[in-house]
Amino acid sequence: MSIEQNVRDVERRIAHACERAGRSPDEVTLVAVTKTIAVPAIEAAFNAGIRNFGENRLQEAKPKIEQLASLRPDLTWHMVGHLQTNKAKTAVDIFDIIHSVDSLRLAETLSGRAQKNLPVLIEVNISAEATKSGLLLPEVDETIRQIGRLPHIEILGLMTIAPWVSDAEEVRPVFRQLRQLRDALGLRHLSMGMTDDFEVAIEEGATLVRIGRAIFGERRPG
Repeated sequence: MSIEQNVRDVERRIAHACERAGRSPDEVTLVAVTKTIAVPAIEAAFNAGIRNFGENRLQEAKPKIEQLASLRPDLTWHMVGHLQTNKAKTAVDIFDIIHSVDSLRLAETLSGRAQKNLPVLIEVNISAEATKSGLLLPEVDETIRQIGRLPHIEILGLMTIAPWVSDAEEVRPVFRQLRQLRDALGLRHLSMGMTDDFEVAIEEGATLVRIGRAIFGERRPG
């Protein structure tokens, strides 16, 4: 299938998941994740109607974003991967939204570098996996309170990366717990769900889904 056909298929699946949950598809933003994906494929997705793109690695994202500068302001770039504090300045310069703020220290650095409001999501490690970044549940309330006081930082909501499982139903409790936490904090957005589990994530309240493989096919190693 072509990238355009893949986009239409993902959009159809989003719409069906929303219908099952009694939601409008307008409540869900599709972020096409372009890790290892070349510029022509990104342009094909843009031509198919995608306007939000996510990158995992700053060093890979920067040249792509520069090559596609002519598509702005119609194109929005999301940082969805782990961000090291020492790369915060570059991230502020090239990304429109950062999904992966996982510490007060990183938020403070971003705040110090930003010249205007920077929309962010706070990454939460709901499942407490040692291999994943993100705040642990006991840390969330106080850390968000402190981040919320920083200048130029606009907290949009929460983000998580669910454990990999063979059956997406197994991670439904993870998504549900993040939604409940979001609601308790009075935030708006939930960035959760990828190719293998985004329909369950939408049923549990996701407002941003991060889709790579279902749009671009299997990634090249890298």
